Amino acid sequence: MQATVMAILDFLKQIGLSYQECAIEQKTFLPGLRLERGVLQIDSAKLLYPGDILHEAGHIAVCEPTERHLMSGDIYKSGRNQSWMQGEEMAAIAWSVAAIKFIGLPLEVVFHPNGYKGASEHYVKIFSDGEAFGTPLLKVWDMVDPDLGFPFMRIWLRELSWN
Repeated sequence: MQATVMAILDFLKQIGLSYQECAIEQKTFLPGLRLERGVLQIDSAKLLYPGDILHEAGHIAVCEPTERHLMSGDIYKSGRNQSWMQGEEMAAIAWSVAAIKFIGLPLEVVFHPNGYKGASEHYVKIFSDGEAFGTPLLKVWDMVDPDLGFPFMRIWLRELSWN
């Protein structure tokens, strides 16, 4: 598990996504992970599944750049536009797939058996077959490499704002 976490953290550092390794005392949605003002906090002692790091990082990566600094705690209770949040959830999942493939680890790292409300196996299948939900938004935001297509990314952090 430690080697997987290190590979993921190396990737986050490489793409410039802000994270901080620290102790997290409060209860969080995903054990060992918390968003604080657009920074992903990671408590390795409490982390159960390394792939969850990529899912939470995906939320930061696909969030409107002007709103990243607002991401703290439970992002679904943040008061942000909920229809955009649903789209960003799907895009964060697709982003985590592109990331895990870039890192060279199996999809099962992200889609572990205890995640995604029992749909992990289904998600592995549909993303193994190619593009799936969330990828259209990554394309609209010009994050996917236009020549290679998904899962190859042109950029890892969303630059466009759609206000």
